[in-house]
Amino acid sequence: MFFEILKAILMGVVEGITEWLPISSTGHMILVEQLIKFNASEEFMSMFRVVIQLGAILAVVVLFWNKLWPFGLRHGRVTSKPEVWQLWFKVVAATLPVLVISPLDDWFEARFYNYITVAAMLILYGILFIVVENRRTAPHVARLEQITYKEAFLIGVWQMLAIIPGTSRSGATIVGGLLLGLSRACVAEFTFYLAIPVMAGASLLKVVKFALSGVAITGTEIAVLVVGCAVAFVVSLAAIRFLMDYVKRHNFKFFGLYRIVLGLVVLAVAAISAIA
Repeated sequence: MFFEILKAILMGVVEGITEWLPISSTGHMILVEQLIKFNASEEFMSMFRVVIQLGAILAVVVLFWNKLWPFGLRHGRVTSKPEVWQLWFKVVAATLPVLVISPLDDWFEARFYNYITVAAMLILYGILFIVVENRRTAPHVARLEQITYKEAFLIGVWQMLAIIPGTSRSGATIVGGLLLGLSRACVAEFTFYLAIPVMAGASLLKVVKFALSGVAITGTEIAVLVVGCAVAFVVSLAAIRFLMDYVKRHNFKFFGLYRIVLGLVVLAVAAISAIA
C-alpha cells in the first residue's frame, strides 16, 4: 500500500500542475503511466484519472471564493451579487457546447487515447500558441464583466475541442479566448471558472459509471483516490497562483514551445516502446 500511496502523490502533483497550465494533463499522464503502474483495476484507473480533478476544482473554489459566491452580508442581511450571477450565467453559456459533445467522451477516449493523437495535439496547439501570440493585437476585453455571452459561448466551443486527448482543456479555451480578444489574465481566470461545472460533471459521470460496472473498490484504491485528490488540491493552489502571476508579465509562447517539445518526447517514447 505504501508504494501505491507514493504513486498517488506523484499523480496528484502531475494533475495539480498540468490541469491549469495549458500543457495537457493527458500528455503528462501518458508519460507518468509509463513509469508507474498502479495495482488497481482498469475500471478504477479510468475513474481515478478524472475524479482526481476534484482536488484541482476545490483549489479554484478556495482561491476565488469571493468572486464565485453570489451572496453576501450587508447590515446583517443576506444580499445578492448581480455581477457574480452574471459571471455564472456566462459560465453556463460556455458550458452548453460541452454538454452537447460530452456523450462522446468515452468514444473519443477509446479511439484517440494513444501516443500519436496526444503528440499531434500537443504539437498542433503548441504551434497555435506561438502563432496567436505573434499576431496578437491589443485586447479589447480586460475584465471578466466585459465578456459578452457570445464570446463566452464561443470560448465554450473551443473547450469542446478538449475532448480530443492531448488538446488540454485550458489550452483550447485560452487559445480561443486570445483569438476573441481577451487579455491573458482575463482568459486564464475565466478558464479556471469554466473548469468547475465541466470537471465536476465529468467526475460525477465517471463515479456513476464505475458504480454501475459492478467492480468492487478496495481499501487501497480508496486511499489512492483520497491522497491523489488531496495532493492535486495543494499543488493546484500553487499552480493557479503561478499562472495568474506569470501572465501579467509574459505571453504564452513558452507554453507553446514546451508543448512542442513534449509532443516530440511522447513520439520518442512511443517509438522506443514499439521497438521494445
